[in-house]
Parts: sequence; C-alpha cells; structure tokens
Amino acid sequence: QVQLVESGGGSVQAGGSLRLSCVASGYTFSGNCMGWFRQPPGKEREVVAAIYTGAGTTYYSDSVKGRFTISRDNAKNTVYLQMNSLKPEDTAKYYCAADHPALYCSSGTGVTYWGQGTQVTVSS
Repeated sequence: QVQLVESGGGSVQAGGSLRLSCVASGYTFSGNCMGWFRQPPGKEREVVAAIYTGAGTTYYSDSVKGRFTISRDNAKNTVYLQMNSLKPEDTAKYYCAADHPALYCSSGTGVTYWGQGTQVTVSS
C-alpha cells in the first residue's frame, strides 16, 4: 500500500521559512516524479514544484521561483520543500503527490498518489 506522509507545516510570519517533508512508503521512489501542490482557501489546487528523483531535475511555478527549493533524498524516500521569504499569499494546504499528470516529469501512466496535506499559514 502506497503512503505519502507530509510534515513540517505550521504558522510563520511573512519573511520566515518552513521546510516541508514527504516520506513515501510502498512506492518505488527513485527514478520517479514527485511534486508539491498547494490549495489556498477557496481556490483550486496548483502545482508548486516538481522533481524527477532520478536525475534531480526540477520545476517551479513562477510564483515560488527563487524562494522555494525542492529536493529529494532517495535513501530516505523523502522529498522536501524548503520555503523561504514566505508571503501571506503562500498560505495554503500543501500536498505531496507522486506521478501526477500535471507534473512535468510525469510518466503518464495515470496512477497518482497523494498525501493528506499539511497546512502552511503565513501572517503579515
């Protein structure tokens, strides 16, 4: 059974930092596509960042480029999202996903897994 478990969310003031973690189990982590999505209140879920865990190549949405960094540790089956210079508009529930078709590195199999999400709240 595949499980993705996120952690690291919380409340922070604008300009602060948080690091999200997503641990995958029951899933062939290395050589696959992992990503972070977020869903602000009342809005649709959107792609934030993605990483191909093989070569380590990455993608960022324009709204987070230069502030967020996605990385992975294949030995720990873990993907991270380092979030710096946080803004109130970054407030959202953040989700980890495996091989979602919206990710640039998706294999296109149509099989996607989601974590339960972790809340990030940035106050001004």
